[in-house]
Amino acid sequence: MSRGRIGRLAAGLTVVGAIALTAPAIVLGHALNPTYTSRLPLAVYLAGAAATVALSFIFVLVRDVRAERPTTTDPGRMPPAALRLGLRALGFLAWLWVIVQGIVGGTSDAEVATLFIWVFGWVGVAMVSALIGPIWHFLDPFSTLHDLGAAAVKRLGVTPWQVAEYPEALGKWPAVIGLAVVIWIELVVASGPDTLFIILVGYTAFTLAMMAQFGRDTWRANAEVFTVWFRVLGRLAPFALADEDGRIRRRPFLEGLLEPGWSMADVVVIALGVGSILFDGLSQTQIWFELFGLPALPVETLLLVGFLGIVVALALAVTRFVGIAATGAGLLPIAVGYLIAHYLTYLLIEGQRIIVAVSDPFQQGWDLFGTAFYEVSGAWLPPGLIWTVQLAAVVGGHMLGAWGGHVVAALEAPPDMPPATLRTRQIPLAVVMVGLTTLTLWSLGQSIVVTPEEPAAQTEATSARRG
Repeated sequence: MSRGRIGRLAAGLTVVGAIALTAPAIVLGHALNPTYTSRLPLAVYLAGAAATVALSFIFVLVRDVRAERPTTTDPGRMPPAALRLGLRALGFLAWLWVIVQGIVGGTSDAEVATLFIWVFGWVGVAMVSALIGPIWHFLDPFSTLHDLGAAAVKRLGVTPWQVAEYPEALGKWPAVIGLAVVIWIELVVASGPDTLFIILVGYTAFTLAMMAQFGRDTWRANAEVFTVWFRVLGRLAPFALADEDGRIRRRPFLEGLLEPGWSMADVVVIALGVGSILFDGLSQTQIWFELFGLPALPVETLLLVGFLGIVVALALAVTRFVGIAATGAGLLPIAVGYLIAHYLTYLLIEGQRIIVAVSDPFQQGWDLFGTAFYEVSGAWLPPGLIWTVQLAAVVGGHMLGAWGGHVVAALEAPPDMPPATLRTRQIPLAVVMVGLTTLTLWSLGQSIVVTPEEPAAQTEATSARRG
């Protein structure tokens, strides 16, 4: 785009953002915990949510905002060796810490399985991947273990074997299935540290076997769950992976949305991410409890599968109108916005447990640094600041999604397609985005369920997961 068009786009988005900020449906619309509750009625949530996304789409459609396809010829540069090795060591030590705790045993707030896998891994690494760059490429402990094993085999003089060719028909679908399983483990099984230890051991063994079978880089790019998920999120980031060796190239924020290479599997991955966050929020509401109570594992599994199936079906239906790339570019900023709004306080509050863990690393009752009895708290978080960040995440995600969906749809459209036809084909994407926003804000405006036996600390952590 020319500088003039960029200026007009920025001015238009500023106007839309100003309207969104004044729309009472979103201001103070996120609950931090039972102490901080929204003062807004449900009807205001719904009206403001719909108005925000509708205004975003109206702006980009009426103005017919366009952008050129970015070039990706930059070979990139290798990050400093100290940074690469430091991140690899950090990822490996985190994996090893979980394994050692699982073997040694013990029960305390110093456990690190849920801390490293869910808090720092599933949430923290996802946010960094989306907002900064491909940190998981270096943190990935499975690749580090593979490289250590390969070096040991070579040192022993074992003749390297020829890796098999990865079946092209599989594409990224193994990672899609694996992502669905991870979501099920997180939201339905709600596994504790002992179960997570067993799952981690099994997943590590399976991943190393597949890397040996098909090659480390091939398996990572196509089938390793976390690599595929974090790389999809990384399309937003200003730093991108240039090659599998670890070279990094710079690009403008959001430019990755315009780059080619979108697949149907990517769209399903994003839909699963959006659906899982929505399900997590809905399943904690009073209305959900009144409808389903506290469902047993099989029932909750069916509810999760049904809900995710609906979200995935909607995303796939939209691809028939605007295409795969436009659907992915429209929904990915939404997924990142939901991720930040829903899990930011969870990361900031539960992440404090590392202070306890360093004092009692093996859960043996130690207090090495005098912090073994530290209690996590969200009292230091200013509600106004949290609400502002969450507001920016939800509204910003939808506005950027409206821009990304339209721009990519225009790039992918045939040159002779009339502008009116292009706009009409994007209506389903706009409808889906309005619906997702409305459902998100509605769920965040509901009362949460706190069971009588739930400890106070757990109540705060659960509330924090909702944002």
